[in-house]
Amino acid sequence: MSAKLATSRLGPGPIPVRAGIGLRAEHYDVLLETRPPVGWLEIHSENYFGAGGKPLDYLERIRAHYPLSLHGVGLSIGSTDPLNHWHLTQLKRLIQRFEPALVSEHLSWGSVGGRYLNDLLPLPCTEEALYHLIARVAQVQDVLGRQILIENVSSYLQYTHSTIPEWEFLAELAERAGCGVLLDVNNIYVSARNHGFDPDTYLRAIPHRAVQEIHLAGFTVNRFEGGEILIDTHNQPVCPAVWALYRQAVQRFGPRPTLIEWDTGLPELAVLVNEAQQADAILEERHARAA
Repeated sequence: MSAKLATSRLGPGPIPVRAGIGLRAEHYDVLLETRPPVGWLEIHSENYFGAGGKPLDYLERIRAHYPLSLHGVGLSIGSTDPLNHWHLTQLKRLIQRFEPALVSEHLSWGSVGGRYLNDLLPLPCTEEALYHLIARVAQVQDVLGRQILIENVSSYLQYTHSTIPEWEFLAELAERAGCGVLLDVNNIYVSARNHGFDPDTYLRAIPHRAVQEIHLAGFTVNRFEGGEILIDTHNQPVCPAVWALYRQAVQRFGPRPTLIEWDTGLPELAVLVNEAQQADAILEERHARAA
């Protein structure tokens, strides 16, 4: 499967090595009116599976001005349920219509027995789970006719029978399934704080060539008697510690397209644009040092 970015006849094609933002319905009109200087936009694929209506109309108009990435949250690629072929069919139609430069899913499961849960649940990191994921990712890529990226998720509990560190699991998956990696730096930080591992260990384990996109977001700290837990809520600005980890990631992997995620308590578009500009500044610093 080729790792080259898809080109587009609809407008700007490949994702530039700049920061982008998530496209949300609340920002459709102001984005079209102001066309802020962000490098690209990401959508949640499932929000555009309908046959028509305003979301698809807006997306057609916006797609003419910005490169696009599709990010799935509902395929449940890690589940033992059979892959949802209706879901894959809708995703393939969306890809054919909008020609996104990148398509991604999560290293997670969210369904069992045909019932879907409203969460991205972590997998047990075992040899059996790894073989299962390699086959599932290969099947998805064959159906879509293109490479996908797999994103690491935040976790709050760990499986006692896991035998492989998550960072080695993800690296091996990328190598053996031929997929790329969407490296969520915020998720690494959240999980590292929750479980007590060194986030730099995670960064050093991921193959340089596999990382094609980076995510940044905010989290919430939930405190309880005797401790605290970080929750990946996507409702805050990127915190200083995550910005620092992002700098480490850019130093290791080089500049990569970077997304600012913000899903709840959505602020004005200008706030997201400002966060993207901070990421752009870090990318430009790395470019300047390399020149």
